[in-house]
Amino acid sequence: QVQLVESGGGLVQPGGSLRLSCAASGSIFSKYTMGWYSQAPGKPRELVASIGSTGSTQVVKSVKGRFTISRDNAKNTVNLQMNSLKPEDTAVYYCQATIGITTYWGQGTQVTVSS
Repeated sequence: QVQLVESGGGLVQPGGSLRLSCAASGSIFSKYTMGWYSQAPGKPRELVASIGSTGSTQVVKSVKGRFTISRDNAKNTVNLQMNSLKPEDTAVYYCQATIGITTYWGQGTQVTVSS
Protein backbone atom coordinates (compact mmCIF):
# COMPACT_ATOMS: atom_id res chain seq x y z
CA GLN A 1 0.00 0.00 0.00
CA VAL A 2 1.28 3.46 -0.94
CA GLN A 3 -0.02 6.74 0.41
CA LEU A 4 0.45 9.87 -1.65
CA VAL A 5 0.10 13.38 -0.24
CA GLU A 6 0.17 16.37 -2.57
CA SER A 7 1.02 19.91 -1.57
CA GLY A 8 1.86 23.24 -3.15
CA GLY A 9 -1.38 24.18 -4.84
CA GLY A 10 -2.98 27.59 -4.53
CA LEU A 11 -4.07 30.74 -6.28
CA VAL A 12 -1.65 32.36 -8.69
CA GLN A 13 -1.91 35.09 -11.32
CA PRO A 14 -1.50 34.30 -15.00
CA GLY A 15 2.17 34.07 -15.86
CA GLY A 16 3.07 33.00 -12.35
CA SER A 17 4.63 29.80 -11.05
CA LEU A 18 3.81 27.05 -8.61
CA ARG A 19 5.67 23.96 -7.50
CA LEU A 20 3.61 20.93 -6.60
CA SER A 21 5.08 18.18 -4.46
CA CYS A 22 3.91 14.67 -3.81
CA ALA A 23 5.25 12.72 -0.86
CA ALA A 24 4.97 8.94 -1.02
CA SER A 25 5.13 6.34 1.70
CA GLY A 26 6.80 2.97 1.19
CA SER A 27 10.28 1.65 0.62
CA ILE A 28 10.19 0.94 -3.11
CA PHE A 29 9.35 4.42 -4.33
CA SER A 30 12.18 4.32 -6.86
CA LYS A 31 10.49 1.46 -8.70
CA TYR A 32 7.24 3.35 -9.30
CA THR A 33 6.31 5.32 -12.36
CA MET A 34 5.00 8.62 -11.02
CA GLY A 35 2.58 10.92 -12.74
CA TRP A 36 0.72 14.18 -12.35
CA TYR A 37 -2.84 14.42 -13.65
CA SER A 38 -5.19 17.38 -13.82
CA GLN A 39 -8.95 17.47 -13.64
CA ALA A 40 -10.83 20.65 -14.48
CA PRO A 41 -14.51 21.03 -13.49
CA GLY A 42 -16.73 18.93 -15.72
CA LYS A 43 -13.81 17.33 -17.51
CA PRO A 44 -12.11 13.95 -17.23
CA ARG A 45 -8.83 13.51 -15.41
CA GLU A 46 -5.92 13.85 -17.82
CA LEU A 47 -2.22 13.10 -17.75
CA VAL A 48 0.00 16.16 -17.45
CA ALA A 49 3.44 14.61 -16.98
CA SER A 50 5.05 11.38 -15.90
CA ILE A 51 8.48 10.15 -14.84
CA GLY A 52 9.61 6.56 -14.93
CA SER A 53 11.78 4.60 -12.55
CA THR A 54 14.77 5.32 -14.80
CA GLY A 55 14.07 9.05 -14.74
CA SER A 56 12.67 9.26 -18.23
CA THR A 57 10.01 11.93 -18.51
CA GLN A 58 7.13 12.87 -20.70
CA VAL A 59 4.87 15.91 -20.66
CA VAL A 60 1.77 16.59 -22.69
CA LYS A 61 1.97 19.07 -25.53
CA SER A 62 -0.15 21.73 -23.82
CA VAL A 63 2.39 22.20 -21.01
CA LYS A 64 5.64 21.40 -22.80
CA GLY A 65 8.21 24.08 -22.13
CA ARG A 66 6.25 25.33 -19.11
CA PHE A 67 5.98 22.34 -16.75
CA THR A 68 8.80 20.11 -15.54
CA ILE A 69 8.45 16.87 -13.60
CA SER A 70 11.23 15.57 -11.37
CA ARG A 71 11.71 13.02 -8.63
CA ASP A 72 13.91 12.62 -5.58
CA ASN A 73 14.09 8.94 -4.70
CA ALA A 74 16.02 9.65 -1.51
CA LYS A 75 13.10 11.74 -0.24
CA ASN A 76 10.30 9.71 -1.85
CA THR A 77 8.97 12.79 -3.60
CA VAL A 78 7.92 13.79 -7.08
CA ASN A 79 7.58 17.43 -8.05
CA LEU A 80 5.86 19.38 -10.78
CA GLN A 81 7.34 22.79 -11.48
CA MET A 82 4.72 24.88 -13.27
CA ASN A 83 5.81 28.11 -14.93
CA SER A 84 4.01 30.61 -17.16
CA LEU A 85 0.70 29.45 -15.78
CA LYS A 86 -2.47 30.12 -17.76
CA PRO A 87 -6.10 30.31 -16.65
CA GLU A 88 -6.73 27.07 -18.54
CA ASP A 89 -4.28 25.30 -16.20
CA THR A 90 -6.84 25.72 -13.42
CA ALA A 91 -7.69 22.27 -12.11
CA VAL A 92 -7.26 19.84 -9.27
CA TYR A 93 -3.88 18.17 -9.70
CA TYR A 94 -3.46 14.56 -8.62
CA CYS A 95 -0.34 12.54 -8.00
CA GLN A 96 -0.32 8.95 -9.24
CA ALA A 97 2.01 6.03 -8.53
CA THR A 98 2.03 2.94 -10.74
CA ILE A 99 3.85 -0.35 -10.50
CA GLY A 100 2.75 -3.21 -12.69
CA ILE A 101 -1.04 -3.15 -12.79
CA THR A 102 -1.38 -1.41 -9.44
CA THR A 103 -2.13 2.29 -9.26
CA TYR A 104 -2.39 4.64 -6.31
CA TRP A 105 -3.78 8.19 -6.20
CA GLY A 106 -3.35 11.13 -3.92
CA GLN A 107 -6.21 13.29 -2.72
CA GLY A 108 -5.42 16.15 -5.08
CA THR A 109 -4.42 19.78 -4.70
CA GLN A 110 -6.27 22.73 -6.22
CA VAL A 111 -4.47 25.06 -8.61
CA THR A 112 -6.31 28.22 -9.60
CA VAL A 113 -4.85 30.63 -12.14
CA SER A 114 -6.72 33.89 -12.08
CA SER A 115 -6.15 37.62 -11.91
